[in-house]
Amino acid sequence: MKENRAAKIIELLTRRQPDLTVFMDNVHKPHNLSAIVRSCDAVGIGEVHAVREEGLIKRYKGTSMGSDRWVQAHRYANFSDGIEVIRAKGMQVLAAHFSDRAVDFRTIDYTKPTCVLVGAEKFGVSEEAAAAAEHHVLIPMLGMVQSLNVSVATAVILYEAERQRSEAGMYAERKISDETFNRLKFEWLYPQIKRHCDKHKIRYPYVNDCGQIEDPEWDAIRNSL
Repeated sequence: MKENRAAKIIELLTRRQPDLTVFMDNVHKPHNLSAIVRSCDAVGIGEVHAVREEGLIKRYKGTSMGSDRWVQAHRYANFSDGIEVIRAKGMQVLAAHFSDRAVDFRTIDYTKPTCVLVGAEKFGVSEEAAAAAEHHVLIPMLGMVQSLNVSVATAVILYEAERQRSEAGMYAERKISDETFNRLKFEWLYPQIKRHCDKHKIRYPYVNDCGQIEDPEWDAIRNSL
């Protein structure tokens, strides 16, 4: 069973897209936050970013179907702090936003490092966020209703990104670093031992591709406690 789980985790980590993310600008409804995180996990996104005016975001529950375990959320007290982190990663920023310069979301090249910026229901992204985006994108609507729920709209955009990246072979080889790969493989396979390591401030052990801890030096450190 451990080998099967390890194989699944290795497959998941191999497909992770560290240069694709979502920034949630004051998306305040828990079910929308959770649904967005679930969609992110589904297309191989391992980290998301979010800002709330009060600087707090509740833990995702319910709609995320446990995907919050696999997706790390970075929280910011204000937009400017968060966008600086995105800029440092060299990502193009796309705001899902109605404006005179908005283009069909399918015309964007998502094989580039990309951050999809989405806002709250009814209000959309803030003026500051809209100004920070290189591109504004929209989803063409053919009915009477002229907008989608923010979590649905995010999923639609992300699956266009997934389609382009799949065609470009970007899911075929691991893109995350060895350090991140080994850390997450251990944390997800051995959450209880992770807590033990954190408590005693000892390094994490190496876990082989069969899901077994293979680290004599770490064994000696642990046994000495």
